[in-house]
Amino acid sequence: MGKSRPLIGITTSDHKSRLAWWCDWLSVWRAGGQPVRLSPSRPPRDRLDGLIIGGGDDIGAHRYGGEVQLDVRLDPARDDLELDLLERYLPQRSPILGICRGAQMINIHCGGSLIGDIQTTYQHIRNRRTVLPRKRVDIAPYSRLAEILNRRYCQVNSLHHQAIDRPGEGLAIVARDRDDLIQAVESETHPFLIGVQWHPEFLLFSRSQQRLIRALVAAARQPHQRPANDSC
Repeated sequence: MGKSRPLIGITTSDHKSRLAWWCDWLSVWRAGGQPVRLSPSRPPRDRLDGLIIGGGDDIGAHRYGGEVQLDVRLDPARDDLELDLLERYLPQRSPILGICRGAQMINIHCGGSLIGDIQTTYQHIRNRRTVLPRKRVDIAPYSRLAEILNRRYCQVNSLHHQAIDRPGEGLAIVARDRDDLIQAVESETHPFLIGVQWHPEFLLFSRSQQRLIRALVAAARQPHQRPANDSC
């Protein structure tokens, strides 16, 4: 039998708000996990059973060969932390969920690229930044994400201005919004490696979105330290 409360590391910045961290903590705790906050000043002390690469500041453009944006907030130390964690836990087949920035970081780790700024690249796309579930996302049938959410589409929030452009090696596109922007990717070979562009932790009253967190925690209870030839 697995652990009753597996350790789930959640990456954040050092200056994350208390409200945002409370939503992270509550989502994982309700799903049966033990949340562990990780940041540049709080590196992991124990071996983790699962990992959430959380939302936050932009990823440095040099990480994916993009154009440097002068008016964005970066966190290079957090970039380093998350790439190191992916380097460590992906080969162990640990369950990993990427949220917003986290989905983009998974994509970069796997060799993919990002759209540095959606509005600059696609001026016809309206900025829809909202914590409320007002954006429709269509989910690929027969994908792991569709199986977990038990949905062919869902309404999600939107707090991003960057997005996945070219998926990394071994990652499949499994959700898009009505502007055809990539909203979720998942590994074709890893047992649980999913990145979503929205924030399920803020949708505390959505059963389908909370199933995503529960699925991660359930996977973290299972033995998963197995050798792997692929990194993603």
